Amino acid sequence: MLDIPFFLDIYINMENQNLFEQISSLVTEKRNEATRNIDIASTYQILEMISDQDVLVPLAVREQIDNIAIAVDIVTAAFKAGGRLFYIGAGTSGRLGILDASECPPTFGADQDMVQGIIAGGREAVFVAQEGAEDSEEKGRKEVIEREINPSDIVCGIAASGRTPFVKGALEEARNRNIKTIIVSTCNREMLEKLDVIADVYICPQVGPEVIAGSTRMKSGTAQKLVLNMITTASMIRLGKTYENVMVDLMLTNQKLKERAKGIIMGITGVSYDEANKYLEKAHGHVKSALVMILAGVNYEKSQEMLKSANGFIRRAIEKL
Repeated sequence: MLDIPFFLDIYINMENQNLFEQISSLVTEKRNEATRNIDIASTYQILEMISDQDVLVPLAVREQIDNIAIAVDIVTAAFKAGGRLFYIGAGTSGRLGILDASECPPTFGADQDMVQGIIAGGREAVFVAQEGAEDSEEKGRKEVIEREINPSDIVCGIAASGRTPFVKGALEEARNRNIKTIIVSTCNREMLEKLDVIADVYICPQVGPEVIAGSTRMKSGTAQKLVLNMITTASMIRLGKTYENVMVDLMLTNQKLKERAKGIIMGITGVSYDEANKYLEKAHGHVKSALVMILAGVNYEKSQEMLKSANGFIRRAIEKL
């Protein structure tokens, strides 16, 4: 007579062993030879070791510029068509997505839903780790379904190891719905494909083993933060949300931003503080309109027409005039 619990135990043990071997093979889990003596180092030496490793991160990100550029062009095209960008991750990766998404509205005047961050475990996981929340592919799929993410949108998975089930499930569901996908991981593309993590764009900065083995909030997190900054910043620039290298589409949601707006107007046009304030009021708090009004010598209504005809680019609006 078959002993079902016995065979079930064998199956579970095999599954666990496969998972162990899978995780053990990841670069993010390897020990860093440069920091083996960190436990007996002085405070200064510990910080020096961390800094020496951190220096490697931007160099690894730079190697991925070709792939990041492809991602930016895809995201920009989606934005122009009214689509949205969804970051999906767990733990540190999920929090970084939420951080980047939350900063787009005040910095670039983007709609609240234009860039969204989704983290395994929901809102509580932003502040307190929700153990096990990342282990379900089905929950990742569910996020794509329930948020009605569609082919006009972009799904960007963020996972240091690349194998996070929550992220993998979301990417698979997105691809099933003909939604463009991006994966940001510090695992190389070959390993991601071996893990059956498929995306349209792979951004894989190779930062090497962490200072503390497996602590992907360190170099991996830094690399992910740099990449996300690049994706949204470059996309917003391509949408005309800067003039030269100044953010001119900011939302005046607090006093600091209101004063920053006046400083931007003064710095670009050379007007006084009082004049900057006057034009900002005439432009109903819209910095780009105030700038066009001053630089082109037009009223608010005309500035709106000019910006619309130039797809929001101040330089193009003025050049057309």
